Parts: sequence; C-alpha cells; structure tokens
Amino acid sequence: MAFLLGLLLFSWLTTSALFVPFIRLLYRLRIQRLHQKTLDAFNNRTPIFDRFHKSKAGTPVGGGLLIIVLTTVLFPLTLMTMKYFWIPITSVYPLASEIKILLFTFISFGLLGFLDDAKKTFAIEKSGFFGLRLRHKLILEIILAVVISYWLKTELKIDIFYVPLYGVIQLGWIYVALSSLVIIAFANAFNITDGLDGLATGVLIIALTAFWFLSASILDSTLSVFIALWIGGLIAFLYFNVFPARIFLGDVGALSFGATLAVVGLILGKAPALVVIGGIFVIEVLSSLLQLSWKHIFHRKLFSVAPFHLWLQTKGWPEPKIVMRFWVMGIVLAIFGLWLALLSTTSLP
Repeated sequence: MAFLLGLLLFSWLTTSALFVPFIRLLYRLRIQRLHQKTLDAFNNRTPIFDRFHKSKAGTPVGGGLLIIVLTTVLFPLTLMTMKYFWIPITSVYPLASEIKILLFTFISFGLLGFLDDAKKTFAIEKSGFFGLRLRHKLILEIILAVVISYWLKTELKIDIFYVPLYGVIQLGWIYVALSSLVIIAFANAFNITDGLDGLATGVLIIALTAFWFLSASILDSTLSVFIALWIGGLIAFLYFNVFPARIFLGDVGALSFGATLAVVGLILGKAPALVVIGGIFVIEVLSSLLQLSWKHIFHRKLFSVAPFHLWLQTKGWPEPKIVMRFWVMGIVLAIFGLWLALLSTTSLP
C-alpha cells in the first residue's frame, strides 16, 4: 500500500506541475467556455444554466485531456518499472487484456468527448465529424460500450454480478447488454453532474477511493496502480477546479471518467455497489431522465429545471454549499456501497 500511495503522490506532483502551463496554453489557443454573445449566436438552449454561470464565460476547458494523457503515459511506464525492479504485479485477470480495456475506455470516450468540446468551444452548428448530434453521439457511445463489454465477457471472462445479501448472478451473454448500459449511463451521468465547480471531480475521487480499497483487497495491483495514478491527477485538477474554477474538465474528461468509473466497477464485479458508491451520479442522471420523460409524455415539466444540482441553485443554494453537501453525501454513499460490496464476498450467518 505504501507503494500505491507513493504513486498517487507522484501523479499528483507531476500533474500539478503541468497544470499552470497547460491552463496558459488553453488561453493562448482560446479553448474556453463561450461568451454570452457567442452562445446567443449558437442558438443556446440552456437559459437557466447560463443565468447562474454566465460569469464563468472565458474559463479554459479541457482539463480532462491533461489527466488522460498523463495517466495513459504513466500507467504502462509504472508497470514496466515494477517488472524491471521485480516488484510483484498481481492481477485477477490476464494482464494485457485488463490494461487494454482500461486504456481503451479511458482514451476512446475521451476522444468522443473531445469532439463535443470542439463543437461547443468553436460554436460549430452543422452536424458532421466535429458537430455530433445527440443521436450520433449516442450511437458512438453504444458501439464503444458494446466493444468494451464484449472484451469484459470474452477476455476477462466476466459475466456475473455480485448482489449484496444474495450472492452471484450468472448472466451469460446478457452481461454484454447490461454492462453496456451501465457504461453509457455513467458516462452521461458524470457529464450531467459536471455542472458546478469541483462537484463531479470531488465525488469521483471519493468513489474511486472506495474502489481502490476493493482492488487492493483482492490484490489486483494492475487496477490499483491505474486508480492511484488517476486519483493523483484528479486531486491536482481539483485544486484548480474548486470555486471559482480556473479550468473545467470538458466533455473530454467527463465522458472518459464516467465510462471508466463504470468499467472499474464492472472489473471488480461490483455493478450493484457501483450504483450506490456512484449514487450522486445516479441521482443527477435520474433527475434529468425523469424531466425529459415527463415532458415527452405529459408535455410539461416535472421539475422547474434539471438536473438536481441546478434545481437547488434555483432554490437559492449557493454553488459551494451544493458542492460541499454533495461531497458529504458522496462519502456516506461510498462507505455504504463499500459495506455492501464487502457483504457480497463474505458469508452471512
């Protein structure tokens, strides 16, 4: 565990040192949240959100890109260094396959988010390669999720869910469909949650810490190393993302991190616990889904606005207050989910 903590600190230090020049680079390249005049010209459809966040126009977008690049580089380098110095690398699954699945999820969903960021940053209205419509984006998410789920089933031989207080459910090929749904749901849930300074990243760090404990408990050092490096980068980012934020993750980070969080939970066989540990993300996406479904069926809104954190803002809650209380609830849910996950691996009297 001392080695993993050292990796986390190394990742934090490396990422922290690069974030200031990276933010300056984003300013020079003008990769920033759009100003109101540009938003109006782009036919912006989020007036309530813009009313609360118009002061953030001009803030650089794309912090997730730096975390993805550094983690992707440091992860294999760390494993090669461990092998060179004869540090044991233990894995529950075939090593190459586990690395491939983690990095493919991390990078592929990041690239998809990058296309979305390009559209928003440069106000590209037309559909096409850089102007993905919602349905095009969803199709690509489905394709990526199915590929990842297929590898989980065929290469890692995972086709089970551990249900707390019940045991193991063998799913067979149904697992591919269910795990694809989990990946897509969490990718979009994280993206929806990433609307306040420090909110999504703080909750993600809490959730990953719980899964880090689980991966260490089953001696999967491959996954533990990946999570340690990822958390280190996220802590470095959070320093610059707390209110008032100096940089935003962007969709490049949001889609990547949400999908990869889901894959971490699936690799550990803890999909039901994932729903609890990532409960804040679940609440956020459910509030948006309920709003959309209600409008579609009854032609009126269920809530004055969605997602849930934006509704709290309309009720007069200050942004830092919402974020801090979501972090507190994230800690409680992570502890509860961790308890449920451990129950599923212990025999009950």
